[in-house]
Amino acid sequence: MNIGASGFILIIVVTLLLFGPSKLPQLGRAIGTTLSEFKAGARALTQDEDAGRRSAEKSGEGGAKSS
Repeated sequence: MNIGASGFILIIVVTLLLFGPSKLPQLGRAIGTTLSEFKAGARALTQDEDAGRRSAEKSGEGGAKSS
């Protein structure tokens, strides 16, 4: 599902109408902070899972692969 140029412009216009130009920097910061926290959490989960998998393989419990 690709958003074309006209769809992108429509989203910007609706956002400006809903929040106004003075609120957009605050909204952008909030979205950026939320995305960075989500990425950090997802990265931590994958690192924990990889570490658990490695420790299970070292102890001999990881004979079967799981998906």
